[in-house]
Amino acid sequence: MIDIGLSKMALVGAVALIVIGPEKLPRVARTIGTLLGKAQRYVADVKAEVSRTMEMDELRKMKEQVEGAARDVEQSIQTEARAFEKDWSEVSASLHDAYESAPDSAPIVPVYQNPGKNWRLKRGTTPRWYKARAGVRTHVQSGAARVARFRPKKSR
Repeated sequence: MIDIGLSKMALVGAVALIVIGPEKLPRVARTIGTLLGKAQRYVADVKAEVSRTMEMDELRKMKEQVEGAARDVEQSIQTEARAFEKDWSEVSASLHDAYESAPDSAPIVPVYQNPGKNWRLKRGTTPRWYKARAGVRTHVQSGAARVARFRPKKSR
């Protein structure tokens, strides 16, 4: 690296003052400072782009690893599912054969019956006795109707 100390910078400044002159030196110094700032920003941008590219490569590698692991898990699940289906079919076939060979000793399995409920019918979930005890209003009244209903009767 270039070893620039205070004495060398003073020497460069003195030479620049003599060569450029005192009236143009501030403008030249400003221009050189601007160019150095632009160069530093350019170098910082290049460094940031390189680091972003490196991070993207790392993320791609991680993505490939995760996808590979997911594929391995999926394949293992599929093989286990095939083995389970095979075992299940063997067991169900053996139970079916056992039932066919001895129908009197086999347990009676109830046949599924549809409950026949009307699912479109709306039903309340809170019991009426709870609503009555908790004071939940089941019939809506206007304010005037409520006042008229609970107004004390006039005594004559």
